[in-house]
Amino acid sequence: MPQQVKAVIARAKGAPVEVTTIVVPDPGPGEAVVRIQACGVCHTDLHYREGGINDEFPFLLGHEAAGIVESVGEGVTEVVPGDFVVLNWRAVCGQCRACRRGRPQYCFDTHNAEQKMTLLDGTELSPALGIGAFAEKTLVAAGQCTKVDPAADPAVAGLLGCGVMAGLGAAINTGNVGRGDSVAVIGCGGVGGAAVLGSRLAGAAKIIAVDIDDRKLETALTLGATHTVNSRTTDPVEAIRELTGGNGADVVVEAVGRPETYKQAFYARDLAGTVVLVGVPTPEMTLELPLLDVFGRGGALKSSWYGDCLPSRDFPMLIDLHLQGRLDLGAFVTETIGLDAVEQAFERMHQGDVLRSVVVL
Repeated sequence: MPQQVKAVIARAKGAPVEVTTIVVPDPGPGEAVVRIQACGVCHTDLHYREGGINDEFPFLLGHEAAGIVESVGEGVTEVVPGDFVVLNWRAVCGQCRACRRGRPQYCFDTHNAEQKMTLLDGTELSPALGIGAFAEKTLVAAGQCTKVDPAADPAVAGLLGCGVMAGLGAAINTGNVGRGDSVAVIGCGGVGGAAVLGSRLAGAAKIIAVDIDDRKLETALTLGATHTVNSRTTDPVEAIRELTGGNGADVVVEAVGRPETYKQAFYARDLAGTVVLVGVPTPEMTLELPLLDVFGRGGALKSSWYGDCLPSRDFPMLIDLHLQGRLDLGAFVTETIGLDAVEQAFERMHQGDVLRSVVVL
């Protein structure tokens, strides 16, 4: 039978979110209902509320989540009821040209649940990133459920569902940071902080954290940064070059998503170095670079979408490293809150007071 549960929705552009009752249908073929235990408050959720993604209101917010599979539909073999899972927004299809070439992390036809969750009056909801996890329960495609070790704290495990994975993957998967490399990370919020942590995990010798907020720079030091640069008062390009023998960093991760900071990343890398863009730009932004500089500096300019992760490969591995004490994912949890405090969490995010607020149910 369909279930009525409490959830956080955004009814209109810019309006405060609200807690209301929604209807979650029984899972159909290829679908699963997951009882949510924790869900991080990500900046993407705020983008949805502000109409920055699309205008398909009302939105069921939340996507960075972990929970317990409650029921599954026909044909589901990936998970069974009782499994502890991290939700992901890249349920690979296995059939597209990327999947057939053995590159499922680039799947071009990821999918979501076919059925819609609704308000009590039947109004269909648009789940954030196909998940919608600011809710007691949610309906997803079974492929969006990645089974991990249940010993992990849900408030920590769920962060792999978006921001932390994006940052870790930008360094490890996209940037291919290796032992002894020099790395600069521009923008040290949740994603940039995770890139710092990933660079340390990969064995980087020098990790330079760049931000305009001294609080974020102090946090970056606890995550593994060896040097910090406040770019409000110091030219970050010159500072990064000075810290790398005048050459620039082997890998520069841009976690802001602005043309100005991307140019800083471009000129702060060594010859044949790599720039990784993981910060998300807005549609109107454009970039202008001298083509001769692009040619003459060599190397690679890459974009990192979801940290180029393959959830079935990366989530269990990273949770295992966390449980072994080798990857401090808990450092990203600034506070735990209830469903009724999401709007306040957005405000604290604006003020730069948190790495992650996490809704715990």
